[in-house]
Amino acid sequence: MTDTHPPQAVVTMHGIVKRFDRVVALNGVDLAIPSGQVHALVGENGAGKSTLMHILAGVQQADAGLISLRNQPVKIPDVEAANRLGIAMVHQHFMLFPSLTVAENLTIGREPRRHALFDRQAAEQAVARLGDKYDLRIDPHARVSELTVGDLQRLEILRALYRGAEVLILDEPTGVLTPQEAQGLFRVIRELIRDGKTAIFISHKLDEVLEISESITVLRDGQVTGRLKTADTNAQEIARLMVGREVFLQFGQA
Repeated sequence: MTDTHPPQAVVTMHGIVKRFDRVVALNGVDLAIPSGQVHALVGENGAGKSTLMHILAGVQQADAGLISLRNQPVKIPDVEAANRLGIAMVHQHFMLFPSLTVAENLTIGREPRRHALFDRQAAEQAVARLGDKYDLRIDPHARVSELTVGDLQRLEILRALYRGAEVLILDEPTGVLTPQEAQGLFRVIRELIRDGKTAIFISHKLDEVLEISESITVLRDGQVTGRLKTADTNAQEIARLMVGREVFLQFGQA
């Protein structure tokens, strides 16, 4: 069933429009993200999911529309502005430096200093502290080029948390993970929610959306076609809202 009154929205986006030349990628999108929940943003490829979240994360700028954080209007001209507001995006393609260590990647741009020099010990302690808190343990001395895909994703999440993220945007986060790694990620997400964070889970994998989220917004052709409570819906309804017609879903199909 459609839920038109999401409780206690931490982020609201109203009337968001984005054009690329003559293509309208987002056409007056309204979005409300409930605080302290996993909110799923779903739709087919090209529906506008990533574009909408790039605007929230400061990667792109909307052509029209308003964004509010905890009921206060905000401007997000770039990624650093989003980070200062406590919003961070973990991209589908990791944005890390392979030749640097985990500790160096975690703190790059916000390096701890001691006597004007990089405080490597403090950086490594930050990796350990955050890793222990959120079950995201990674060897702080390891070079990024040596890490598994799952470790790379954990480092990206750690880096967002190090920068003070309260709202984490996860863009197709299970696309490169094994089923076991995906379940590990879900455990991390649940721990983040218990700690008071909010997560936006971008995906087209409906089984995962139903497993991890509490509420859902469906996009099709740059417009919202559904606002749902996860407990009150199913894959068939979500798929219909995604494509605009009834579809046949095979068991286990994303």
